[in-house]
This record gives sequence, C-alpha cells and structure tokens, in this order.
Amino acid sequence: MSIFSKKKYSEDELLSGCAINDRRAQEALYRIYFPEMFRMCRRYTTDDDTAMDITNTGFLRVFKKIHLFGQKGSLEGWIRRVIYHCMADHFKKNAQYKHFLNLDDHDQSVPERGLDTLFEADILSAVRMLPPVSQEVFRLFALEGYSHAEIAINLQISEGTSKWHLSNARQKLRDLIAPDGEIKHKKNAKLNRKSDARPL
Repeated sequence: MSIFSKKKYSEDELLSGCAINDRRAQEALYRIYFPEMFRMCRRYTTDDDTAMDITNTGFLRVFKKIHLFGQKGSLEGWIRRVIYHCMADHFKKNAQYKHFLNLDDHDQSVPERGLDTLFEADILSAVRMLPPVSQEVFRLFALEGYSHAEIAINLQISEGTSKWHLSNARQKLRDLIAPDGEIKHKKNAKLNRKSDARPL
C-alpha cells in the first residue's frame, strides 16, 4: 500500500513534481500510466517478471528524463516511447533484437520465416528497401514505439491506412528475405519500393 495520499494531480503538477523528484508526483504518474505500459511490455515479452522488470526500469528512465519532455505531444506517448526504447535495450543485451524488430501489431506476435537468423543491421538494410510510406510507418511503429493513432496524426493518414502500411511492410520484408535468412539481391528493391499506394 502506498504511504502517500492519492491526491489527483494535473499533468503540469505531475511534470513539475517529477522534475524535482517529488515522490508523491512520481508515484501518481506511475499509478496512472503503469497499466498501459505494462500491457505493452507484456505483449513483447514471454512472462510477467520480465515485463515488470522492463516496465520499472523504463519508469526510472522516465523520471530521469522527465525534464526533456517538451509538451509537443501527449505525455503518454512520450512515456511509451521512453519505455519502448528501454525494451529495445533489453532485447539488444539479450541478443534478441531481431525478434523485437519483427513484432506484429500490438495484440499478437507471429514468428516470421527467415527473420530469426538475421542481425539488426540486416533487418535495417531490408527496411530501407521498402516503399517510402510503408518504410516510415514500419520505422515509427516497430523501431520507435509510436501507436497507429500517433502515426496517423504525424503522417496525416488514417489509422486504418497506417495499419495497412505496416502489414504491407511486413509482407515485403518476408519477400525480401530468403528462407535461409539471407536478404535477396537488391534488384528486388525497385520492385518493392514501387508499390506503396493503399488499394481503394
């Protein structure tokens, strides 16, 4: 049980309080955003303990970097990205970054042919062969932790279109990667980069 009273803070009060390491403000921010951040980490991990460790480490990073939040976007989106990068660091340390890069939409993860044997640099090389918009959506979603709602706002497209481009990027990555995990010849890149318009 918390030793602090459960005062309701405004976002400005949370930010100013956390900036001066006020434990009450930090606890309030943690209590508000923990459920969604833990759910995100749990979707990308195999057990609750790992998800909890990543989430808590992520919040420590949030508190240390809270002064960097420029209030240009949503606080929740900023926290999500900080914790998402913390997750990426976890997978890098555990030599599983290639799996992390290949996650499907938030609700499920589907192992992909070939990607299990690739290193991060190989995957990023393949990503650069994608059509521009699909490449950007994949980068924002899979590498930077943006939600489809945030991508839609940033790129001025609908959430449905963002999801289509993510699916398109994943399919083209599968096509670019041979069964043995090798990236196919770059002559295929022109083919892949041409098809970037969502079917009507």
